[in-house]
Amino acid sequence: MANSDADLSSLRIDRSSHGVSSPRKSRKTGKLVLWAVVIVVIAAAFFMVKQWLSPAVEVQLATASLTSPSQANAVLTASGYVVARRKAAVASKGTGRLVFLGVEEGDKVKKGQVIARLEDDDVIASRERARENVRVVEADLYEAKKNLERMRTLVKQEMIAQAEYDIAEARYKRVVSMIDAAKFALREADVAVDNTRIIAPFDGTVLKKNADVGEIVAPLAGAASSKAAVVTIADMSSLEVDADVSEANITRVVSQQNCEITLDAYPQQRYPGYVSNIVPTADRAKATVMVKIKFKEYDQRVLPEMGAKITFLTPGSSAEAANVKPLLTIPAAALATRDGRQVVFQVKDDRAIEVPVTTGRKLGNLIEITGGLKEGDKVVSKADDQIKAGAKVTLKK
Repeated sequence: MANSDADLSSLRIDRSSHGVSSPRKSRKTGKLVLWAVVIVVIAAAFFMVKQWLSPAVEVQLATASLTSPSQANAVLTASGYVVARRKAAVASKGTGRLVFLGVEEGDKVKKGQVIARLEDDDVIASRERARENVRVVEADLYEAKKNLERMRTLVKQEMIAQAEYDIAEARYKRVVSMIDAAKFALREADVAVDNTRIIAPFDGTVLKKNADVGEIVAPLAGAASSKAAVVTIADMSSLEVDADVSEANITRVVSQQNCEITLDAYPQQRYPGYVSNIVPTADRAKATVMVKIKFKEYDQRVLPEMGAKITFLTPGSSAEAANVKPLLTIPAAALATRDGRQVVFQVKDDRAIEVPVTTGRKLGNLIEITGGLKEGDKVVSKADDQIKAGAKVTLKK
């Protein structure tokens, strides 16, 4: 019986063992882990909802562009167009069919050069007839002169009446007058022939060809099918810029004021110039005054009718800055300081992206960028405290 009790006691579970965790403790630990996960999920969801529901900041973009150092001395900017001071639409004085055109666009011509010729068979025939008429009356003059000399001798010898001598003298004078008239008629015929030749009035370059061989050319171009000007030429050495300056700003412009000219076609190239004339009248429709700016120097890339931007410099300042290499600039307000670094913000997928940059000199309301950006990059034009990395932004319309 004692052996039986010993065997049964050996089969009891030892609940005092330290190597096995109690079920109650395990359940408590699992709940803590679960609550930690729930809190993290809720925090993440709250952050996401906050970001989703937070209003986007409206921003405007500015472009990193090349700017001349002379902008620091700028008092005014204006827009205009390149024009040729000497320009002519060359037409004929006569009416006829164009049979010869010896130039094309871009050709250079000299003063007096025959550019084109009209059909001239009729006027040449008229000139030849006028020339023969001169020969006829010259022959009559010879006969009238000889007859007058004979009559003078006979009247001295009293062999003819004075009346006969007077008739011979009158005929001689009439023939002399007829010669003068015939010579004027010949000159008129020469002019008619010259009118069929279209001549370059000055040295220049052909800008436009307005008519072609076979078309009818008329001085006034009264018919719909006729053309007045045959070609348009310009003196390329007389190029200047016509700019419209607002009446409110015209007091900032003075004669001989230095300027910097930038063509829309070549924004990286700047040409020095100066104010040559302020036209003494205003355009009431546009409320502007015409200002003429002459180039101090320019190259063959400058062409008439090109758009131009004129920067008027402070009176007395030099235009030598036009020869200085342009600087990459952005608005100074686009620059911000974050964690001791100078940064700008770009927009990608409606979010502000922080871009570190290095800066140089300041040009008025612009700042030079020496690293971090390239020409054409878009940045937020005003980086205030609301603009942060990752902030939701929207572009102003």
